[in-house]
Amino acid sequence: MNWILLVIAGLFEVGFATCLGKAKESDGMVAVAWYAGFTICLSISMLLLIKVTQNLPIGTAYAVWTGIGAVGTVLVGIFVFNEAIHFWRLFFLFTLIASIIGLKFVSH
Repeated sequence: MNWILLVIAGLFEVGFATCLGKAKESDGMVAVAWYAGFTICLSISMLLLIKVTQNLPIGTAYAVWTGIGAVGTVLVGIFVFNEAIHFWRLFFLFTLIASIIGLKFVSH
């Protein structure tokens, strides 16, 4: 259950990064709404991270959480914000994913 909550926390990390990107593109009340989404996603992500670190090693949990956030944010950048995609970017993205999976398998 802790690993599922950790993945959900990582997805909310992607959510708060996405909200920041959308707020940057917006003005007025629309930007305020995106910043509100940022605050909500950040709060949920942190609360879930706090919960899972009560049962998982902090180093592993934090690395997996940031890894999920990083991978998800890169994918959002590519598919939502039309950021560049090239071989080396994908190469390092896949090595990050492999590292996250490896940490899961070597953790208790």
